[in-house]
Amino acid sequence: MNFAIGYQQTDDAGTNGFVGLVDDYREHLAEVYFPWVGTASGRAVLGRRRGAVDWNAQQRLEDDLKAIRKRGIKLDLLFNANCYGGRAVSQHLQHEVGSILDHLEEVADGVDIVTTTSLTVARTVKKYFPDIEVRASVNMKLESTEAMSYVGGLFDSFYLCRDVQRNLDYVRQVRDWCNTNGKGLCLLANSGCLYRCPGQIFHDNMVAHEPEIDEMKNIENWTPHVCWNLYRKRENWPAILKATWIRPEDLHHYEGLTDVIKLATRMHSRPRAVLEAYTSGRWRGNLLDLFEPGFAPAFAPYVIDNEKFPGDWFAKTSTCNRSCQQCDYCARVLEHVLMDASGERDKNNEST
Repeated sequence: MNFAIGYQQTDDAGTNGFVGLVDDYREHLAEVYFPWVGTASGRAVLGRRRGAVDWNAQQRLEDDLKAIRKRGIKLDLLFNANCYGGRAVSQHLQHEVGSILDHLEEVADGVDIVTTTSLTVARTVKKYFPDIEVRASVNMKLESTEAMSYVGGLFDSFYLCRDVQRNLDYVRQVRDWCNTNGKGLCLLANSGCLYRCPGQIFHDNMVAHEPEIDEMKNIENWTPHVCWNLYRKRENWPAILKATWIRPEDLHHYEGLTDVIKLATRMHSRPRAVLEAYTSGRWRGNLLDLFEPGFAPAFAPYVIDNEKFPGDWFAKTSTCNRSCQQCDYCARVLEHVLMDASGERDKNNEST
């Protein structure tokens, strides 16, 4: 399968940095997605933190992009912040996008894809850079082909909303529509986010304004994230199994249904482990370690043993009607896969 991985200036990549990581998994990689230095995106700003600037970040990024381009891997520039504030429909934003793309043409022979949540950015790229593929970000939460058709004039490919990607029959229907209409379809495999999280839009807006938020005197001793607050109570832990991620062992079911599988690695502390798991189709360890965001600290000292999942896991979850109030399947599976630090099943959580 074709994978896309997120760029980071990481210590986990190995002696040759991120390019070395790319080299090690070259046969599996189709794309590398990245933000521009100092710009808002769907994750923390690259190269800047609370006024401190990494003055080498841009040069490192440009050097890495040149090297990745030489390896025949597509470059996907992210303008996927959920909010651009007062600049949302401005000439300022249009000029910023254009200048970054012009610069990347000079230093790295350009980019192949722009992924965005912004209709302004999509329109700008379509109008002034028609050879670049415009892709709708997963943050747009596009669940239906109707929604895709409404913005089909702006986008060449779409990330399917995470909340529907476990429904395999539905993914097939969306794939058929994309094939008929000449559109690409992509999926995100390892998101740790809650299914239909009510705080996602709030959180994504926070991320877009992170530099401003960091400079404020914020509320103390409060976590403004639904997921981390939810998992403080043990009775809520089955929600992690109701989420949108796909196990490495189950990814083969999506062959032919998606052009690219995105792996969330931009902020992940172990991108190599994520790549190894999904490219090999197997993970021997704590499943929580593969997600971004990962929730291993919230479940500690317990882990979710990925090798303990029952044989009917994918068949059940790929045909599920999400009537959770009438079903306890995920709660029962959690009892089976939840292990303590010694590798013993969590007997205190087993049903009678």
